[in-house]
Amino acid sequence: MHPPQFTAESSSNSVLERDFTVGDVPGVLWSPTGAAERAPLILMAHGGGHHKKHPAMSGRARRLVSGCGFHVAVLDAPGHGDRPRTAHDEAEIAELFRARAAGEREGPVVVRYNEHLARIAVPEYRAALDALQELPEIGTDGPVGFWGINMGTAIGVPLVAIEPRITAAVLGQHWPDVLAEKAKRITVPIEFDLQWDDEHITREEGLALFDAFASKEKSLHVNSGRHKELPRFEADSAVRFFARHFGGAGTVLT
Repeated sequence: MHPPQFTAESSSNSVLERDFTVGDVPGVLWSPTGAAERAPLILMAHGGGHHKKHPAMSGRARRLVSGCGFHVAVLDAPGHGDRPRTAHDEAEIAELFRARAAGEREGPVVVRYNEHLARIAVPEYRAALDALQELPEIGTDGPVGFWGINMGTAIGVPLVAIEPRITAAVLGQHWPDVLAEKAKRITVPIEFDLQWDDEHITREEGLALFDAFASKEKSLHVNSGRHKELPRFEADSAVRFFARHFGGAGTVLT
């Protein structure tokens, strides 16, 4: 395995942002500027319809870099961001819009499509982790975490279930279908987000996925509000979660 191929970089407010590729998969790595010592790596996965540099991704990454001194990496999911859509992607997206316009439940379409994307994305994330650990500022002996909500959880659960290098994860807001059986294999500390008034995922479905994790340490963070109304302070909680497990100041930034 070779290190990632960096294609562009910029820096601001003591955060270095570097675009990279592993094979033909594009990603972005945020790091402390001038970092000389090794630091933990947090892998993140974006939500459906978004991309690696979506404001939610860059905002969370900067919190982890500036607040804890960690490295953070995100890949574009298949069919998202700088990656082309396949005919399968287009068909599933069209079916989602059809169900939405007809007032039907979106869950069955999203679950099916996300499972398809995860089958592709999980080995890509493992290859990216191999490559990123070749960098001297990350290395092979440091802790690795995972943070992904919504579609990020559809990728994260099967990834964390089979990847022993990931030792803590923040997940949430997904259906238990497909994922619950995989969650039963996960024993690392988990922080799990759930929206109590989610119009797509019922309370029972959200709780069923949380309950499936075999982790001795798992925290359920429930907030009132709809699917896209996850409070911003949950990002600060996630930073503190990783700081608690991996070290770092865990400073909350505004």
